[in-house]
Amino acid sequence: MGNNAKSKKEEALLYHSEGRPGKIEVVPTKPYSTQKDLSLAYSPGVAEPCLAIQENPDDAYKYTAKGNLVAVISNGTAVLGLGDIGAMAGKPVMEGKGLLFKTFADIDVFDIEVNTKNTEQFIETVKNISVTFGGINLEDIKAPECFEIEERLKEELPIPVMHDDQHGTAIISSAALLNALEITGKKIDRVQVVVNGAGAAAVSCAKLYMALGVRPENLVMCDSKGVITTRRTNLSAAKAQFATDRDIATLAEALRGADVFLGLSVADVLTQEMVRSMAADPVVFALANPNPEISYDNAMAAREDIIFATGRSDYPNQVNNVLGFPYIFRGALDVRATKINEEMKIAAVLALAKLAKEPVPDIVAAAYNDNDITFGREYLIPKALDPRLISCISAAVAKAAIESGVARKEITDWKAYMAELESRMGRDDKLMRAIRSKVVTAAPRRIAFSEGERLSTIKAAVHLANENIAMPLLVGSRSKINALLRENHLTLDPRCIVDFQSDEQEARRNRYATLLYNKVSRKGVRMSEAIEYMMQRDWFTLMMVDAGDADTSILGYTHRYTDALKPVRQIFTTNSNTTLATMEIVTTKRGPMFFADTAVNPSPTVEDLVNTALMAAQTVRNFGIEPVIGMLSHSNFGTDTEPLAVKIAKAVEILHFQYPDLLVDGEMKADIALNKQARNEFYPFNKLGDREINVLIFPNLSSANISYKMMEILGGAEINGPILMGLNRSCVHLIPEVASTRAIRNLSVIAAAETIPSK
Repeated sequence: MGNNAKSKKEEALLYHSEGRPGKIEVVPTKPYSTQKDLSLAYSPGVAEPCLAIQENPDDAYKYTAKGNLVAVISNGTAVLGLGDIGAMAGKPVMEGKGLLFKTFADIDVFDIEVNTKNTEQFIETVKNISVTFGGINLEDIKAPECFEIEERLKEELPIPVMHDDQHGTAIISSAALLNALEITGKKIDRVQVVVNGAGAAAVSCAKLYMALGVRPENLVMCDSKGVITTRRTNLSAAKAQFATDRDIATLAEALRGADVFLGLSVADVLTQEMVRSMAADPVVFALANPNPEISYDNAMAAREDIIFATGRSDYPNQVNNVLGFPYIFRGALDVRATKINEEMKIAAVLALAKLAKEPVPDIVAAAYNDNDITFGREYLIPKALDPRLISCISAAVAKAAIESGVARKEITDWKAYMAELESRMGRDDKLMRAIRSKVVTAAPRRIAFSEGERLSTIKAAVHLANENIAMPLLVGSRSKINALLRENHLTLDPRCIVDFQSDEQEARRNRYATLLYNKVSRKGVRMSEAIEYMMQRDWFTLMMVDAGDADTSILGYTHRYTDALKPVRQIFTTNSNTTLATMEIVTTKRGPMFFADTAVNPSPTVEDLVNTALMAAQTVRNFGIEPVIGMLSHSNFGTDTEPLAVKIAKAVEILHFQYPDLLVDGEMKADIALNKQARNEFYPFNKLGDREINVLIFPNLSSANISYKMMEILGGAEINGPILMGLNRSCVHLIPEVASTRAIRNLSVIAAAETIPSK
């Protein structure tokens, strides 16, 4: 195992083990701080809902978490690409599935690992615990047992049951297929389809394709022995239903003249010659992971008219199950469906296919750094980070459940339901995923790190390089950095180390000193001082950016952020009066919030507050989000005339007069700013109406700094930043020297994203 492989392994193990082991936890949803609370939560008060449920079992949905609780259940016999590794070894995957359910659809999950390979025992176990849940997601169970398990449980339980390995890929690839055929002008009842692979996903895909219109006689399935034909003996029931009587035996023979190839098998089984033998405008879905049946480059080189999809995020048309299962269960739970039937699955297919044809939101375009994402050969299905998925798919599934007669709860106000779906997003880390996606899809940016000798920086740099997110440039002693790399079993391209004080860098230091002198000589800096500055890591790092040898930089600071800003101001501002400010991204349950100013201006003037609000608004827009700004105080719209409150009010007055289209108001207390109902009830004249505030401008540095740190420690929010605003270009960010590897990595991703020009 190479050092990079060791590094990735250690990083993965650390992710799952550091802090609280695992990836999910149970969080109380009711007050529990007093004896009265506890007596209601448990004995004696809990008896009342128990008796109510005994009298009317459906009241379990009213008094317990059942209606929003899904079991992710596996016996570990077909875990990802690892195979039969056992129930316990599969637990990290099941926890991960729970994390995805919560993140994408606000569905709570208990992961259940059942330690048996006996089909009857497994079914009996699930039936016995099913009363706990509103739905059951079967996961990573090998074929053919998975077919019987799912069918039996669907028949015998009154709640939705779905084996995602079967139906998830089927639903997503079906949506892609419908759109691909629309682009090529082919009719689904006439296309010839070849499916390579005969496992659970392949069987489910084939069945759904036929439900959508593919004729059984036009579909050929292959397994590791070749074409599944009626001439073969000892076929399982799952395979026998797809046996063809055609005189063909190999995948190559089956593909001649075929319109569609679906691969759910192994890497590199599909050759360029096979692709060339297909019909005009061939549709090739090579979904083997991590490496597809044919590589993207080989597929594109084989045919100019090909429509290609994989399961990978680094190529167009990713067929990803996360586009389906969270939202399908969301819709099923919301109408208390008794099952997930064919009508609901087809509704999800059609909703996905339709969504791909609609204009893409700015946040999606920003995430993928592409303002031209439009329906076509390279955009068949929505992107995984599209925020519309929950309302689009869940509503379609819920409606299909009602219309097909399997819903036990009606929805009458669909507009209100759609609004509820949009608000049920759980802990919203989507912004950071969107920013990272933007960086990954662009050419790697060169990021210079002033604290290149710190282990946390080195680990962040190795991650950025390994994931092709950025080209890190570590400023520091080559010998010290290499020693730390060896001690921690890490490797990094030698070109990523910049030994700035070494003799080999003398010419570079002199060049930087000349550039610096020409820039700041009228700011009191002599040439001799400029030369001395180049032996200081911060100055050298900044000049790497100014000279064009790096795209952006991350500087470490020790005690005072403002002290570390001095060289930054000298190089990257036009005058000493330029307003600078920082903003933190605060990840909350209601979505990303933006706090400013958290580090620069201890007692901002009215002009500083105005400029901070404007800079924050532009930064938020760059993330593809509409800024809605609350200017905070201890006063509400003039209830206090204390100078600090008046200063905020004057800043708002200027913003309203000079920038009438900007969504900003204040001065407001935090509880009024963050509660739109109270805001509109008590202050109906406010400019923000029903919009949720996402940008908070604080009256001074102390209040901003205290607030975001309390959110992090007491509120459990993840903080990303600080983002430095106000420079004449996005070229530097400062971070505490004690920052974690994760914090450095995330700020690096933000810094890299800021340097990417919009397409």
